[in-house]
Amino acid sequence: MELYVSEFSKYVITLLIALYTYECFAVFRFSDEDRRKGIYTRQNILMFALHFSCFIVICFETGEISYLFFYAFQQIILYAAIVLFRMLYPKSNRLLINNMCMLSSIGFVILTRLSPEKAIKQFIIVTGSLVVALIIPFFVHKFKFLKGLKWIYAGVGITALSVVLILGQTTYGSKLSYSIAGITFQPSEFVKILFVFYVASALYKSSDFFDVFTTAVIAATHVIVLVCSKDLGSALIFFVVYVLMVFVVSGKFIYLLAGGLGGSVAAYIAFKVFTHVQVRVQAWQDPWSVIDSTGYQITQSLFAISSGGLFGLGLFKGTPDSIPFVEADFVFSAIAEELGILFAVCLILICVSCFVMFMNISVRLNDKFYQLVSFGLGVTYIFQVFLTIGGGTKFIPLTGVTLPFISYGGSSVLTTLIMFSITEGLYMIREDEADALRQKKKKAKRKKKRKAVSEEIMDMDDEWADREESDEEIDVES
Repeated sequence: MELYVSEFSKYVITLLIALYTYECFAVFRFSDEDRRKGIYTRQNILMFALHFSCFIVICFETGEISYLFFYAFQQIILYAAIVLFRMLYPKSNRLLINNMCMLSSIGFVILTRLSPEKAIKQFIIVTGSLVVALIIPFFVHKFKFLKGLKWIYAGVGITALSVVLILGQTTYGSKLSYSIAGITFQPSEFVKILFVFYVASALYKSSDFFDVFTTAVIAATHVIVLVCSKDLGSALIFFVVYVLMVFVVSGKFIYLLAGGLGGSVAAYIAFKVFTHVQVRVQAWQDPWSVIDSTGYQITQSLFAISSGGLFGLGLFKGTPDSIPFVEADFVFSAIAEELGILFAVCLILICVSCFVMFMNISVRLNDKFYQLVSFGLGVTYIFQVFLTIGGGTKFIPLTGVTLPFISYGGSSVLTTLIMFSITEGLYMIREDEADALRQKKKKAKRKKKRKAVSEEIMDMDDEWADREESDEEIDVES
């Protein structure tokens, strides 16, 4: 019985996520949320069906029915998130909410398979983070002074990163976090958001050379502090986000070219200066030559991905535990091995649909500041996805960045939820702008109609006046 359930479930799970992924892009056929309601409803059904199917397999494979209780708590939180966002923010974008819940549910499934203890911790973190995320769209939507706080964004960001550099805990040679009251934070995750707000507030009014140069100095300060902390993955994200935001706001390819050249020089210097960068590059170029040491992670990751096939080996049928830190840096490899290449590709496409929606919101906003914030957050999100998946598949050297919503990590989950919530607030601003434009068009249409009626009445009056004059002339002649 277990064998039949495991084998049949692989195809069911793949079909469900494929249908969900299709609906992610079907959304873009329509421009307003009302016409998308049917798509969103189907997404919710597919998401809950996928989640249920995965946990049924987990119960069959482990023989532990208690996992169903954990599943029930997850369902309650995910359902509550969907309903509360719809109730509190009727104008919110449901694709981002659905994808946020879908990716979180996949994270719960794979973490439960890898480490039930960490899955429970992740669940608690997600629950607390959702409470925070439910509040943020209100502040973004109502507070208009956010665009004037650029020096506060820069000051808080640099200070937080500097505290880590001085007092932070060293993890595998890098200073990434520090603890307060027993709770560990990774400030670079939160500063990413402040950094996007800083660049947007600094350049939305003007993008001349002086403004770009001033912003570049502050951006370079962020990056240098991260490099000194040896948090090179975050430093790369900050750099790419800055270069692309400057290019978008200015439209000048010279900045993009300068950024590319500067990034290449910085990467070469980092390669020469930092030993662990040389180790990662060597493991990327030829992991088989160092398979017993530095290349072990990436080779095991490649073995896992290649052994999964199209539909995967099935949950608990693979050996993802052989990959060190699989629940953080290589969770994508575990997914590809046990859930299949098709599932993994659909996962990537779901992330891409989130990015497309970020960009869609950005281009439809009228306010330059909000446009840049949405663009910057979208680039931050998708570039982090690229770094994680690219590193795990040997497309690029490993950077140690986590996969948003899916990898184990409190700071990453919270900051990604905050990014999505901020974008929900921006989408509500966009809807307000659209409503205002529609009202303006209606007023103009009514005014035009009144003017036409008035002109018609005046024409009728002139016609009657002409007739009366004609009648008077006839009477005089008579």
